[in-house]
Amino acid sequence: MARDDDDFRLRPGKIRDHGRASGGRRSYGRPPSFSGQVQQAIRRAGGDPSRLNGPGKRSSRFNERGRGVAAAAVLRDRNPWSRTTGLRSRSRRVAVKARVVKLNPQRGGARGRQFVSAKSIDAHLRYLQRDGVTKDGAKGQVYSASQDVEDGRAFVERGREDRHQFRFIVSAEEGVELSDPQATTRELMKQMEADLGTRLDWIAVDHHNTGHPHTHIIVRGVTDEGKTLNIAGDYIAFGIRERASEVVTRELGRQTEQEVSHRLEREVDADRFTRLDRMLLAEQRTRNELADLRPDAETLETARQNRALLIQRARKLERMGLATEIEPGRWSLAPRAETVLRELGERGDIIKAMHRALDREGLADARSLAGYVVHRGNVTESLVGRVLDKGLGGDEMGERVRLVIDGVDGRVHHFEMDPAHAEDIQRGMIVAAGAAQAGPRASDRNILAVAGKEGIYRPSKHLEQAVATIDRLGGDPSAYIGSHVRRLEALRRAGHVERIDDDQWRIPADLPERGQAFDLARDRTAGRVIVLSSSGLDQQISHDGATWLDRELASRQRTTLTNSGFGLEVMEASAKRRRWLVNEGYATDLGNGRIRAPRDLVPRLEARDIERAGRALAAERGREWRTVAPGSPISGQLVGSTQLASGRFAMIDDGLGFSLVPWRPVLEQRVGRVVSGVALPGGDVNWSLGRNRELGL
Repeated sequence: MARDDDDFRLRPGKIRDHGRASGGRRSYGRPPSFSGQVQQAIRRAGGDPSRLNGPGKRSSRFNERGRGVAAAAVLRDRNPWSRTTGLRSRSRRVAVKARVVKLNPQRGGARGRQFVSAKSIDAHLRYLQRDGVTKDGAKGQVYSASQDVEDGRAFVERGREDRHQFRFIVSAEEGVELSDPQATTRELMKQMEADLGTRLDWIAVDHHNTGHPHTHIIVRGVTDEGKTLNIAGDYIAFGIRERASEVVTRELGRQTEQEVSHRLEREVDADRFTRLDRMLLAEQRTRNELADLRPDAETLETARQNRALLIQRARKLERMGLATEIEPGRWSLAPRAETVLRELGERGDIIKAMHRALDREGLADARSLAGYVVHRGNVTESLVGRVLDKGLGGDEMGERVRLVIDGVDGRVHHFEMDPAHAEDIQRGMIVAAGAAQAGPRASDRNILAVAGKEGIYRPSKHLEQAVATIDRLGGDPSAYIGSHVRRLEALRRAGHVERIDDDQWRIPADLPERGQAFDLARDRTAGRVIVLSSSGLDQQISHDGATWLDRELASRQRTTLTNSGFGLEVMEASAKRRRWLVNEGYATDLGNGRIRAPRDLVPRLEARDIERAGRALAAERGREWRTVAPGSPISGQLVGSTQLASGRFAMIDDGLGFSLVPWRPVLEQRVGRVVSGVALPGGDVNWSLGRNRELGL
């Protein structure tokens, strides 16, 4: 078949654009597909391309159905900007954090880890009412729709059987300007009741302990008819925020465009995720790759109006390694930018909380910012210090509790933990926190050595050895053996050793390794925070009883102290305590700050403390005070515990007599029940818990 130069065949292929001219410059960004161009046009028109096919499938039953759906549909896409008399203005911005807390399963359902315990609910309310949250630093006050002073405990009791409850934190951008936060909260709750079609049972607490005043609101998950209250997810996500914005705007008025711009200017150099960052990311998404901030580029309206601020912010992110200028005016934000900025903001909030705690104690200038330590997760190092602050961790919506510790290492530590393990910890206490020591415990090795080849450990045999070498060991031999028995009790409950009788324990050959694994597992789950003293250093110096300072002076493994911060304070307090012991005749002065004290100094001081407190408690209960002698049986109702300078003690009431014995964590679940055991030398008790069905753990 003849062909000529005019014959050719078209072979359509994939369209490729290797570059587009724009203003004389060549652009190397990936060209958007036709679908991408349509999405850009929809976004520039103020729409949302992800909702073109309807609402789509939602993730939670609270989203799929619930009260407030109609109101949320009206409020969701409402434009906060408007123009009157030629000036653009917007409604006031309010941030709302929300959480649905599951209390009880549906009828016939199993109770899993996602359900919050009654103890955690009680603890959450206590932390909301903690000291230092009001304008004058006083304790937070619970209020409700009708009462300025509400009974928070009664509210908690009413909701014990609710399936769930709602927690909200409402924070207006200009919250400091609100004249009456309680009135603002009540107006918001009235509007929510109208949207949801039911009266709400709620309480609230106002907090002014941060740079942004905010209100915690707890709402029961029941309607006024006693039915389960389900709130639509869209209303939780958008409706409450818009209603709160309406209430605040009515009081403070609308913001002019100039006021909004001034607020954005303060975000340019912020080390957190800001509205400017959100604008940059939105602009980058519309382009599928880059944020185009050139003057002649078609951009979103918000980006156009704040182009200069966005460029400044992009340069700040570039210095942080979170953005790159591909060519003049066109920026690429790193995929991890939002995550990094949010983490920086969270750390900044923690640093501010630590500084406020130090400032309240008058220590802000005495502690260097370089000495602030923020622990992620549980503490992985061993630390001892004074509790400066205790409160809700994170964004104050969850159950975690944060502690700020002024450490003897000269640093200030911040970490979070499970509230169940922070129940007895209060500000001013001296505590030990952190992971177990590296390697097997010395006590485990001692127990294995005494057990020998037969694998039977006898406390009486170990006591004979300790007494024979007391000059080399130092300290009280009975207390020394008692510490080994307590260790065995803990390992027995974990199934690692077996108690044959009061003076025989069956010991496995690999006890040190088992003990180390037990300690590591416990530290990961419990957080390992132990109260060393409920009293501060000033109270311990002249206390006529055993103190943490005395135990440190008598210990063969003293806590390492740094010559700065709280470590220096402990050194000075120890010197004063030594002088007090000499003046009271408990010790002999050897000069140069050294003293000689009897080996049983701590037990003697502890006995005086227990005797004094025990007699007073026994008199209050109309009981006869009974001392506990080594080898004597103990039996009675565990009525609770009391915290002395010598430590925490269990209160045993047998109906006629009253006794105090050292507290152990195993007793936590036995309060109100009958317990029994045998007193050991050194004051400890060998408890017989779990030996029979009615006393089983």
